Amino acid sequence: MPTPLKIAVLLSGSGRTLQNFIDLRRAGELDVEIPIVIGSKLNLKGLQRAADANLPTAIADRRQFASSADYCDNIFNLCDQAKIDLICLAGWLCLLHLPDRYKGRAMNIHPALLPAFGGKGMFGHHVHQAVIDHGCKISGCTVHFLDSAYDTGPIILQRTCPVLDDDTADTLADRVFNEELIAYPQAIRLFAQNRLSIEGRRVRVLSER
Repeated sequence: MPTPLKIAVLLSGSGRTLQNFIDLRRAGELDVEIPIVIGSKLNLKGLQRAADANLPTAIADRRQFASSADYCDNIFNLCDQAKIDLICLAGWLCLLHLPDRYKGRAMNIHPALLPAFGGKGMFGHHVHQAVIDHGCKISGCTVHFLDSAYDTGPIILQRTCPVLDDDTADTLADRVFNEELIAYPQAIRLFAQNRLSIEGRRVRVLSER
């Protein structure tokens, strides 16, 4: 039997993506362990979801650290201690400076089709409203490897959905999130199968062996 992939989940909000991982794991559809869930502040609903599932949690509040370097060191040391294979950002809003040991071992999901509608300040409602205001006919989500900037790491996979004429940011967000529920677990499975090859800015999905 293959060993389950050990993932750390980093979150700053309600934890719906974490809940998807938990539900898929219970259903036998995502072979992972979650030894640590890290929240960016206290009293997040996502941390309560983790506690309800008996998952270990930690808090990494930027305001408690003298520098960005100290803050990032704390987060990645927590991942080291939990012997993490893959870090999964799930609505995490704080910029991380990725150490070499986690390059190619950290992912993020963004609620738009990067490289469009990414960057600092482009999260949640802001993204979907920008897509509507721009008149886009298609939106979707992007799973990408993490680098040390906002939303610029190599793209692993994308899923699309229509933007309807009467959409609001909320209705579009719901439709995009339905694609996220599929895309992120798919990317994690590919990683666990060693089928993701980073070649410069491109990620090649290798054939099943």
